[in-house]
Amino acid sequence: MILTALILLVLAAAALATLGILRGPTHSDRVVALDIFLAAAVALCIAASLHTGRTVFLDVGIGLALVGFVATIGWARLIDRTPRDRAQEPR
Repeated sequence: MILTALILLVLAAAALATLGILRGPTHSDRVVALDIFLAAAVALCIAASLHTGRTVFLDVGIGLALVGFVATIGWARLIDRTPRDRAQEPR
């Protein structure tokens, strides 16, 4: 029952992150939403590992976390290097 609640909460977070990706007024908001989406994917990997008892899902979660960290740093550096007038999108 706790695992089902965890999965439902993670799916709700992923849905809200999807809305943030689609509606985010700036690029920075979209990067944060992508990071939340990635955290939800890692949480789903952990939930799958707990449900099945197999540790392979933990390896996938660790891989996702590492790739997501590097991607977030890359996006942050890219946004930081763009001129300020181009970083803000018109609403």
